[in-house]
Amino acid sequence: MFHLVFAAPCLLVIARWLAPLSLPLAAKATLAVLLLAASQFHLWNRLSSGSVFAPEFPRAVVLALNGAFGAIALLAVLQIALDLGALAAALVQRGSVAIPDGVRFAAAGLAVLLAGIGVAQAARVPPVVEREVVIPGLPPAFEGYRLLQLTDLHLSRLFPASWARAVVARANAAGADAIVVTGDFIDGSVAMRRDDVAPLATLRAPDGVFGIPGNHEYFFDYPAWMAHLAGLGLRMLPNAHAVLARGEAALVLAGVTDASAPNAGQPGPDLAAALKGAPPGAPILLLDHQPRNARQAAARGVALQLSGHTHGGMIRGLDRLVARGNDGFVSGAYAVGGMTLFVGNGTGIWPGFALRLGRDSEMTRFVLRAGI
Repeated sequence: MFHLVFAAPCLLVIARWLAPLSLPLAAKATLAVLLLAASQFHLWNRLSSGSVFAPEFPRAVVLALNGAFGAIALLAVLQIALDLGALAAALVQRGSVAIPDGVRFAAAGLAVLLAGIGVAQAARVPPVVEREVVIPGLPPAFEGYRLLQLTDLHLSRLFPASWARAVVARANAAGADAIVVTGDFIDGSVAMRRDDVAPLATLRAPDGVFGIPGNHEYFFDYPAWMAHLAGLGLRMLPNAHAVLARGEAALVLAGVTDASAPNAGQPGPDLAAALKGAPPGAPILLLDHQPRNARQAAARGVALQLSGHTHGGMIRGLDRLVARGNDGFVSGAYAVGGMTLFVGNGTGIWPGFALRLGRDSEMTRFVLRAGI
């Protein structure tokens, strides 16, 4: 069923874009086979690694397959727009309106161009973006505290060790007091990704480097990944917290497991357990991979929640659909009760749909302020 769903845009392209073209039948048949093959990117992923989430091809091939898959999806959207335009013209003229081959080829060229731009945007090493956030009751000792968020690294053949080293170098140069990684570190098993995640061991911040699992960690032997990431020096916070101290002043940095955890037979997110034993009255910063439970966190007195998971919706316009599956939260800052929720666009992206158009990847450095 999964592969049939992803074949749907391709079938539309074959029926509505390719079939009407004035090309020899043999050329159309060849193009149809190539389009169908490209549309089954995720099937080839599964055959390469045993999982649709981990394409085990050379990086250039993964980039090309993402570009081809993205071009098909974008061409399907453009062809629908052309068909609607032709229908409107036909209603006005009260007669049939044909779409010229030149217009169809122009649409295909635009789809390929946009897909190429989208893949390049997705695969880049993102910049550090700075945001100030007001934390009610922030102790004076933490005024100007800098917290760097990485999220959705998806270390894989698309984001290999060389990319991870560049991200780590940029993160270490950001001058953060603490670094947090809000889940989806990888796509692949420990054996597959050992070299790609190794650079994370060199992440450095005065108060430490902290992390929580995302849903993808549960796809690839969650216990093994939690142990391996801890072995790299990351302090993992699955339903747990750490206390950041400046003399007598404190901040609570809490983390929860992913909402998908019970499906893998693992404990689900439990904020009460995460906060057990936390110093009373200290502002709470929460790491939760998915943003959908933000309202419950706000009700528990959390001051700032950092999430990821949505990749910012990947493509402007598509982000509205992604938001619907995440309780309306998809990209950037939201005021939720008295809490600030920030949903990061992602440092990386899932290599099964690596396109970004209008939703740029980022590393986000938060500067905490007490406000007025």
